Amino acid sequence: MKKLTGVVSAAMLALVAAAAFAAQPVRDVSGHRHPNIAAAQRLTDQAYHRIVAAQQANEWDMDGHAAKAKDLLDQANRELKAAAEAANHDRK
Repeated sequence: MKKLTGVVSAAMLALVAAAAFAAQPVRDVSGHRHPNIAAAQRLTDQAYHRIVAAQQANEWDMDGHAAKAKDLLDQANRELKAAAEAANHDRK
């Protein structure tokens, strides 16, 4: 029974870790064309990694708040990309 519990715990931890890194924000704004937006994307990425570190330090149990914060950072990152694309469109 102890072996089964250990295997299940390890599998759950691996699944949570994989999910944590799967939704990581992507830095896809040109720093040359949009240095401020690219810097903001870099900061969302840094914040995401800090949340992952906090989750690991707290054994992932933060009542879902850390996961929601990561989702919001991903959303902010997508909005930054959309802002850069809109600026590109306006320049043409």
